[in-house]
Amino acid sequence: MSAYKEGDPTTLQRLYGRSTGKKLRSQQAGLVEDFLPRVAVPAEGPVTSARLFGEDKPLHFEIGFGGGEHMAYRADLLPDHGFIGAEPFLNGVAQALVHVHEQHLGNIRIHHGNALEVLERIPDGALTMLYLLHPDPWPKARHAKRRMMNDGPVRMFADKLKPGGEFRFGTDHPIYLRHALMVMQRYTDEFEWVVDGPHSWQQRPSGWPETRYEAKARRQGHEVWYFRFRRR
Repeated sequence: MSAYKEGDPTTLQRLYGRSTGKKLRSQQAGLVEDFLPRVAVPAEGPVTSARLFGEDKPLHFEIGFGGGEHMAYRADLLPDHGFIGAEPFLNGVAQALVHVHEQHLGNIRIHHGNALEVLERIPDGALTMLYLLHPDPWPKARHAKRRMMNDGPVRMFADKLKPGGEFRFGTDHPIYLRHALMVMQRYTDEFEWVVDGPHSWQQRPSGWPETRYEAKARRQGHEVWYFRFRRR
């Protein structure tokens, strides 16, 4: 069973920051109203591939998918796999719905809210891949507990990934990078860093598309780092 305990203040994360931005366009508002209920992750009960997609598929999970472009790209690339995306920001959910609807991506399910609330309902060892790309860095030391890369969530990542499954992490924030690698060093029994030289973290791997946040970071002159960890 998962080492994550519901309600444990050392592991359970609440959501911080805003959840909405500028007013949705009419198309986006319509999709949130009519389409989101059709592709939403069930509010209760176990979250399994068979329940979501009607059959047993390799299952992927993206934490904080932003505008959904990475999730849509991967789902289109791997039509026989199932994808779950969680995002607390309504505008990001709305944009992801545009991708899903216009590209006819029937292998995506979306949760508008806290990713960990869904992740804890996925059976242990059920995930093939898990993605955490450009999470909010919460750079101030007093906010470090708000970062997704902390012991509670990372323990859950290990529990939910099957042996050989992959955790992908990307960031352009040096403080978050140092913090994340410090945390991952405590999980060498659970994860193997997939690396064969500096290019492994300096160049985006094949099948890992650029997101809008990565593009923005590059325009601002930031270096971007990419990490792949395999579940032992």
